[in-house]
Amino acid sequence: AVTVRPDAAVQVVLTGHYDTVFPTESTFQTVTTRSDGALNGPGIADMKGGISVLLAALEAFETHPDRANVGWTVLLSPDEEIGSPASAPLLAELARAAQGLGAPVPDMVVIGRREVRTNNSWMHNLPTLAKGPERCTLLLHPHDAARHGVANGQRITISGPQGSVVAPVVIDDAMMPGVASLPHGWGHDLPGARLNLAAERPGANLNLLLDDRLRDPLSGNAVLSGVPVTLSAAA
Repeated sequence: AVTVRPDAAVQVVLTGHYDTVFPTESTFQTVTTRSDGALNGPGIADMKGGISVLLAALEAFETHPDRANVGWTVLLSPDEEIGSPASAPLLAELARAAQGLGAPVPDMVVIGRREVRTNNSWMHNLPTLAKGPERCTLLLHPHDAARHGVANGQRITISGPQGSVVAPVVIDDAMMPGVASLPHGWGHDLPGARLNLAAERPGANLNLLLDDRLRDPLSGNAVLSGVPVTLSAAA
């Protein structure tokens, strides 16, 4: 399937089947133009014609002044006169994804981030990189900090679908309202961790906030970002 503008308010799915291919020994293999201007050939009045209509519809979408408000998906499947064994699950998944567009927006979501001195966990155990200010912080937009009653440097509890962690707040107007950012790769106080220097400032484990049951509806990948969370000032 090919999808364009999946976040648009209006979603259209255009679908059809592959055409049956005539045996190689058949003489009906090529497309010709009749004297009256009509095309003659295999599939002309079937899905080849359908694809022509589909392309004309896409051209209309893309040249319309309101095209930004229309998203579309094209799905071609091998299902021809055999029911819908291949396309039915895909169409159902597209419908489920479209329904999700109308779901209420969470009050807060958490995303990860990478920083130059803390890109990977082993870097937290090098004295040269580990020194300086605490870097496992929760970035918050000023509006979100105000409505949760927290100030710069104050510790805040972040609670996700399957766990909670605590981190200091850094207020940053570059953040989008409703989005909090916690760097990945921390949590060096967990059982079995053997990075001694890193364990002195273990940081908050982003993975504890994630829901291992969530899957992206289109790709099937695990959801590792944009997970709903709640925030409260730490005791």
